[in-house]
Amino acid sequence: MELNYSALDRPEILLFLFHPRKEVGAHPTRADQLEISIPVEEGVRICGRLHIAAKHLPVILFFHGNGEIVADYDDLAPLFTGMGINFFPVDYRGYGRSNGFPTVTALLRDSHVILKDAKQQLAANGFTGPLIIMGRSLGSAPALEIAAGHPQDIDGLIIESGFAHAVPLLKRIGVDVAGLGIREDHEIGNLSKIALFDKPTLIIHAEFDHIIPFADGRELFNACPSPFKTFLKIQGADHNSIFEYGMQSYLQAIRNLLEKWM
Repeated sequence: MELNYSALDRPEILLFLFHPRKEVGAHPTRADQLEISIPVEEGVRICGRLHIAAKHLPVILFFHGNGEIVADYDDLAPLFTGMGINFFPVDYRGYGRSNGFPTVTALLRDSHVILKDAKQQLAANGFTGPLIIMGRSLGSAPALEIAAGHPQDIDGLIIESGFAHAVPLLKRIGVDVAGLGIREDHEIGNLSKIALFDKPTLIIHAEFDHIIPFADGRELFNACPSPFKTFLKIQGADHNSIFEYGMQSYLQAIRNLLEKWM
């Protein structure tokens, strides 16, 4: 894809924006999991792990938050498969078992390749259920890139702790936005992207999110034109305590979104 976010790809920004971490140790082969490797360009592969419920059931292709890796979701995946959802988290360049180096341009460009390859591998392995794209925090960017670029290829969208505005977020995480000459037109465009998606959508946001304000979640919800959209506010939670404060309502909201396919 001809995407160019080079204004945001400078080392002074990437240092704050990405915190890649490798998966350590061997992962045992399990019958209810499928290891996925996706070539995104020559010599670079993105890895994911498909946690299997049943092949006719919905699949959630999940883009995680910063500092997280696919392996972090091994313990949470049974909550999804137990509800009848195939849960498919993928990493970014430099994260988990994936190689390469993360940049904003690569993050968004890779999302198109990941979607295409994931759909092919799911079909080749006999998965026939609907495909839902989900992004948490940083992962809201590739999720919304897909939603805007490939609405015909996906059936629904879930955004958890997603950001509406990239430039204020960069300021909050320590980037010298003014000194680097970052302007509003350097935005990633999450708001304009969600405005192009009119299929079933769920927005989840913590009441006291200290990294991505609650207002960002509301803006994303309001900008979404879908007649089938839901907003879930997790009372009392901050950016990293959503499951602690609202696990049941979080999971129920996802189940409600997917109910017609289950």
